[in-house]
Amino acid sequence: MVELLVPSGDLEKVNIAYLYGANATYIGGTLFSLRQRASNFSIDDIFKACEIAHNNNKKLYVTVNIYPLNDASEDIINYLRDLQEANVDAIIVSSPGIIEAARKFTSLEVHLSTQASVTNSYILEFYQKLGVKRVVLARELTFSDIVSIKNNTSLDLEVFIHGGMCMSYSGRCSLSNNMCARDANLGFCAHACRWDYKLHEGDNKLCSSTFSLSSKDLNALRTITKLIDIGISSFKIEGRMKSLHYIATVTKVYRQLIDEYTKFGFIKNYNTYEKELLKAENRQTWGGYFFTKTTSNSIIYDLNSEEPNQIFLGIVKSYDKTTKTCIIEQRNYFTITSKLELMTPNALYKNIGIKKIYDLTTNEKLDTARHPKQMLKVIFSTKKELELVPNSFVRLYVN
Repeated sequence: MVELLVPSGDLEKVNIAYLYGANATYIGGTLFSLRQRASNFSIDDIFKACEIAHNNNKKLYVTVNIYPLNDASEDIINYLRDLQEANVDAIIVSSPGIIEAARKFTSLEVHLSTQASVTNSYILEFYQKLGVKRVVLARELTFSDIVSIKNNTSLDLEVFIHGGMCMSYSGRCSLSNNMCARDANLGFCAHACRWDYKLHEGDNKLCSSTFSLSSKDLNALRTITKLIDIGISSFKIEGRMKSLHYIATVTKVYRQLIDEYTKFGFIKNYNTYEKELLKAENRQTWGGYFFTKTTSNSIIYDLNSEEPNQIFLGIVKSYDKTTKTCIIEQRNYFTITSKLELMTPNALYKNIGIKKIYDLTTNEKLDTARHPKQMLKVIFSTKKELELVPNSFVRLYVN
């Protein structure tokens, strides 16, 4: 079975990822992870995340993907032992030293991070001898490169299919460390590539506008079927710092696409999936290196092009089918006249009207929902039979 691997920044996102179709999630601990600004998991939270995963017959992986300094060695060994006790399904590692420690002091399954820049089958042989079971390939590879590697290894291969792309090779950037003493390879990236820059020669300004060094995000939606055909084991989405709505929407799209291709052997309409992905995005995307070379079309020059997406209106907490009454935790502004779209793990209900809105705490009748995190009672105006489960999403309907 093809694995869909989804990021999670906290326990709520772990639940959402599994509910919307992830086979596995990957998380970062408070130690030794390259996303220190993410809502990283304490060891107690990792125990809870593993319990959630295994109760749902899913898997959970933990990133231990920094390049550690010498004084971290003893702490790493203790941490690896804690992860084994938590019963994580695998760790994702960059450093050969951590791989060796995991093999020596634990029985943890080891996956090699994309930070290790695996670009050929000879490197795969080296890591296979160290005991690695799966390799996350470098994001710079073309499709033909991946085919060649797959034909020359017995290891499981994992490929990134969606999310942020680093402007530096395999994410191993020194720009942040050089400019503000925040080492990206120790988990403290300042995202200096996304700052605004001006081009000067001496005192002369050579360009009237500012620009960034940031890549567009990856969107490999139309490459998935080809990767399935050659036997890639796992498809990975990037974004541990993304919202609940992003995690749910992107996971559901790729789950449905993979299932459609697995069942029928073809995709009837890519446009439907692409339109749905746009509801979760605020950054421009491109197809990655699989079939195209880097051009000006793969770079974001104008960060002002990033427009916040405000169609995510709230999260369903409960629903009464008889009265069509929904308890919602609000996220963005909407009114009594707004038309809604309701996304569940298994359905999408469009153009749903609102009959009444109440503040759940005061029972005050409202015309407008304007306060994020406000608990609301919403009565829908529709003849449709709605099957809404907790953690369904309320969105603004856009035709």
